[in-house]
Amino acid sequence: MAEAIKTVLLFLSALFPIVNPLGGSPVFLALTKGHSPETRIALSWRIAMDSFFLLIGSYFIGTHVLAFFGISLPVVQVSGGLVVTALGWTMLKQPDESEHREMNRNVQPQDPFRQAFYPLTLPLTVGPGSISVAITLGANAAHHHQHGINFLAILAVLIGSVLLALSIFLCYGFGDRLARILRPTGMTVIMRLSAFLLVCIGVQIVWNGIRALLLSLPTTVR
Repeated sequence: MAEAIKTVLLFLSALFPIVNPLGGSPVFLALTKGHSPETRIALSWRIAMDSFFLLIGSYFIGTHVLAFFGISLPVVQVSGGLVVTALGWTMLKQPDESEHREMNRNVQPQDPFRQAFYPLTLPLTVGPGSISVAITLGANAAHHHQHGINFLAILAVLIGSVLLALSIFLCYGFGDRLARILRPTGMTVIMRLSAFLLVCIGVQIVWNGIRALLLSLPTTVR
C-alpha cells in the first residue's frame, strides 16, 4: 500500500505542474468565449476525459507506440513544442473583443466540441511535455516490474490520472467564477500573459528536444 501511495504522489507531482490546469483555465476561457456556462462545463468534462485516456495511454503503451514507428522522445518534444508555440502565437494574435463577438455569431453550438481534443486537450492541456513525462514514468515502471503484472501499481496510476482529470474539470468548468472576479480587463491581461508563456514553453520544449538530439549524435559528428 505504501508503494501504491508513493506511485500516486510521484505521478501527480511529476505531471500536475506540467499540465497546470490552474494556469490553463484563463486560456480555456479565452478560447471558449461566447459560449454558455453549461457548454463550457460539458466541454471541460470532455477535455478531462480525453486527458485521462491520453495520459493513461502514454503511460502504458507510449513507449511501444514510439518504438513501433521508430520515433524517439526528443522528436516528440520538437514536433509537439512547435505545435504549442504555434497555438500560443495564435492566441497572442487573437482579435479584439468586438471582433471576437462578431465571429462567435457564426459559430454553431457544436463547434466547441469539435475542438475538444485538438487543440483544447492536445496540446493545450496535455502537451508534449506531459506526454514525455508520462511515457518516461511508464518506461521506468516497466523496468521495475519485469516479473509480472503489478495490479497495485496500475491501480495507483489510474487513481492519479483520475485526480488529475478531476482537477482539469474543476479548473476549466468553473473558471468563469475567476473571470467574474478579475473582470474582462484582468482576464485579457492574464490571457495575453498566458499566451506569451505558452510560446516560451513551446520554444523550451523544442530546445529540449533539439539538445537531446544533438547529444545523441556521435562525437565525431558534433
